[in-house]
Amino acid sequence: MATYLDKILDSHRHAARRNTRSLGSLIRDVAELPPCRGFRAALSGRSQLGVVSEVKRRSPSKGDLNRYLDPAALAAQYEAGGASCMSVLTDVDFFGGSVADLQTARAACSLPVIRKDFTVSAFDVVDTRLMGADCVLLIAAALDPAELAEYHALAVEIGLDVLVEIHDETELEHALAANANLIGVNQRDLVTFQVDHDRAVRMAGVIPNTSVKVAESGVRGRDDALSLWAAGYDAVLVGETLVTAADPAAQIADLIV
Repeated sequence: MATYLDKILDSHRHAARRNTRSLGSLIRDVAELPPCRGFRAALSGRSQLGVVSEVKRRSPSKGDLNRYLDPAALAAQYEAGGASCMSVLTDVDFFGGSVADLQTARAACSLPVIRKDFTVSAFDVVDTRLMGADCVLLIAAALDPAELAEYHALAVEIGLDVLVEIHDETELEHALAANANLIGVNQRDLVTFQVDHDRAVRMAGVIPNTSVKVAESGVRGRDDALSLWAAGYDAVLVGETLVTAADPAAQIADLIV
């Protein structure tokens, strides 16, 4: 039986195969862009836990979370609450996001922004830079080691920071082989969508301290934040808890431990 991840990746790879643009031409267009805001720099060397606050309308497993959110207003609240960075979903079919959401949210604040999507081609990497994002997400479970290394190198070449998402020790090996130095551990299994806090705590101990460590998904409040900070994480990426909160700014402030 196909999982959520299988369906999402099949859709994105199908779209990538239909792409007939010139990659070289797109890369040349990047040279005209201003420098990115430093995503990794905003999360490194902190004396408190950083928060990557997410603009997320829906999820495949839970349906609508905040379907009619205002990206600009939410971004302003996130910045006011003390968020270090922002994550914006651009997947349309499965998460209800868009490039417009990213561009609107980024224009409304000074936070560095990661494009949260399923990167499956070099075009996706370059498009991430062209749409105005400061960081690209590479999911180790969605790429083979050669793809991971190729897309990581391309992203760095065109000025992007790269968050490599992993779940276990094997994926960590692949991330490190690709020269990743910003590593996220997704507490949510991409096959079952269940949250496993113990895995995140375990993985924090084996990720090199030269890497910036980010715990993703399933962060529900201050107790989770305290546990992850104690485990050695530099930041948490939080979506559902914030987009469903009555006061997102106050919720962020409560997570900064």
